[in-house]
Amino acid sequence: MDIEIWLRKYSEEFLRDVGINEGQTVLDFGCGSGYYTIPTAKIVGSKGKVYALDKNREKLKEVTERAASQSLSNIEIIKTSGEAKIPLKDASTDIVLLYDVIHSYHFSPPVRKELLREVYRVSKSNALISVYPRHMDSEEAYNEMVRANFLFEKRLFKKLLHNGTLVDDYVLNVRKK
Repeated sequence: MDIEIWLRKYSEEFLRDVGINEGQTVLDFGCGSGYYTIPTAKIVGSKGKVYALDKNREKLKEVTERAASQSLSNIEIIKTSGEAKIPLKDASTDIVLLYDVIHSYHFSPPVRKELLREVYRVSKSNALISVYPRHMDSEEAYNEMVRANFLFEKRLFKKLLHNGTLVDDYVLNVRKK
């Protein structure tokens, strides 16, 4: 099963390559079942923190159960109703993961603009924002991030998990100015 292979073989290496390190505070926006949240929590360790934000209560329950089964106490669940507002303090995160969430299926262009303003607000100076634009053109995602006042850092071609399946695809890393 691809999920197990992802978690066992690829997830931590991928997240370290993206830029996640011990002691950081990470927001996994639209965390789903936590297939990025759980390995991120392992990397950041007890001195770090992961905010797992999603609107799907069942998925958040899965994250909570997975975290408990692995004795991870550094994950804070944030339930949302799907709006762009992020209930975190200004400049409170080192990294924001926007994996498969900024496309029009989830957020219309005006709401996406509001979401990116919120990501900017909750990000510390020079924070890393890693974007997996699965259902939108990579160039369009790049342009959205630049318009939102983020600086392009790099584009990575990596093995990722999407809807329970391993895929080879691009992520964009940008920084808060």
